[in-house]
Amino acid sequence: MMDTRTHFHKALDHLKTRLIELGNKAEDAIEFAVQGYLSRDTAACSRVLAMESEIDLAERHIDQLALDILATQQPLAVDLRFITACMKINSDLERVGDHAAAIARRGLTETRLPAIELPIDLSRIAARSAGMIQQALNAFITQDLEMANAVLKTDDLRGRIDDQTWIALVGRMHQAPETLEQLLDALIVVRDLSRVADHATNIAEDVILWVSGMDVRHTAGRIPAAGE
Repeated sequence: MMDTRTHFHKALDHLKTRLIELGNKAEDAIEFAVQGYLSRDTAACSRVLAMESEIDLAERHIDQLALDILATQQPLAVDLRFITACMKINSDLERVGDHAAAIARRGLTETRLPAIELPIDLSRIAARSAGMIQQALNAFITQDLEMANAVLKTDDLRGRIDDQTWIALVGRMHQAPETLEQLLDALIVVRDLSRVADHATNIAEDVILWVSGMDVRHTAGRIPAAGE
């Protein structure tokens, strides 16, 4: 029995390690994609497109690991929630990689167009989204409910900032229609970064469900603080 349990926990540790590695790669992909887009660095953009295939392969591998554990170990309670969370987080991280690739492709398109000054701080928007992913993954690694809850609170603020960003870009389109294509590209990049933040929120919700058993999806979006 001890050997069976030891093997089970080693399998769970291996699953967690692979998922953390995928998370790091997804974070890197976003960083390189935005860097490539802003600096018109074709090498950085191409690197992200290569990373997309690596992320897709890792996602399939992690799914198979999780399915193998479910098929052979029959986990219960918190272990079952952990494996389920891993599979859902795995899917979200793969989508982050897709959004990074979309930004990189947009960056390659931008190299054919005249450079313009954007009316928004795209670096700050990217840092916010990437920071939410990092914080959600740290919550997963440390099983920190407060950190996961902080991601959900950050998402509440993000909506208002996104609205301001769209207003600024659309306003510039009216003022400088000759830059319409570049501004549309920027709008699409902002949308992709917003989706990255959505995936961070999903990850935080999955961490909360795994650790506490509380399903905060489709609710006020956060777990109660102590004493509430």
